[in-house]
Amino acid sequence: MDRITVIGAGNVGATCANVIAHKNLTKEVVLVDIKEGVAEGKALDIWQTSAINNFDTRVVGVTNDYLRTKGSGIVVITSGIPRKPGMSRDDLIKTNASIIMDVTEKVIKYSPEAIVIVVSNPLDVMTHVAWKAANKPSRKVFGMAGILDTGRYIAFLANALDVSPKDIQALLLGGHGDSMVPLRRYTSVKGIPITELLGKDEIDKIVDRTRKGGGELVNLMGTSAWYAPGAAAAQMAESIVDDQKRLFPVCARLNGEYGIKDLYIGVPVKLGKNGIEEIIELNLNQREHKMLMDSADQVRGVSNILEGMNLFGA
Repeated sequence: MDRITVIGAGNVGATCANVIAHKNLTKEVVLVDIKEGVAEGKALDIWQTSAINNFDTRVVGVTNDYLRTKGSGIVVITSGIPRKPGMSRDDLIKTNASIIMDVTEKVIKYSPEAIVIVVSNPLDVMTHVAWKAANKPSRKVFGMAGILDTGRYIAFLANALDVSPKDIQALLLGGHGDSMVPLRRYTSVKGIPITELLGKDEIDKIVDRTRKGGGELVNLMGTSAWYAPGAAAAQMAESIVDDQKRLFPVCARLNGEYGIKDLYIGVPVKLGKNGIEEIIELNLNQREHKMLMDSADQVRGVSNILEGMNLFGA
């Protein structure tokens, strides 16, 4: 692939660009930001590690120059602002939706065939905004959340079990945040079900910590996470570039799968060179299905707020 663009040179975007460069997935990574000099500086800093870390991918930064992104095969969108004191949820949604619409339209103008990965929050709804703005098939516009949430879940399990995280397999469904749905039946260590290794109370605590994983980091640092989200988006890009067809939990638009229609929400998919190659529909039990429906209701509630703003016109 000749070019991958990362929009937003904040902590998440810069980390994502750095990981993509280290993986040598493309000839060039273009980092875009609205603030003069930020993308240029971070891109230069990353490029100066190329000889140290042995990668060839060129990394360049630009300020609002979308022509420089022309011909990108993948676009990762990390733009947006965090919720500020006194800001209502509705204000945050409207502000970030306007940002996502603007950057998506600009980048797609020069890279109409690009696959779009959204990382901005609130994730499920911002992915819907990008899809509307891009005017592309939903298999080519999707969001990163499930890989991050699963990574947190596995990290906590590895600590509890004192085992390598590489030996743990896990899966989560649903919206990004408190309504996510960890699937214990699909969580194992080298094929051993997690329920044979940990008690229910300990698993419950890990699940609850996973749901609140983003908030825990904000409380510790005063800002949101960036290493894990950036790496997770880069892993999705890797599966696309190398056509790995890996199964990942991804924020995808459902059209009847799991009994959910016209909604972006986290589900397992096969990710390859065409974007979402297939949505994997699991046979959920009654409890799991109810949890997923409850999560979908929460996501739809935020979506309804967005639709009421008429940002997309008639």
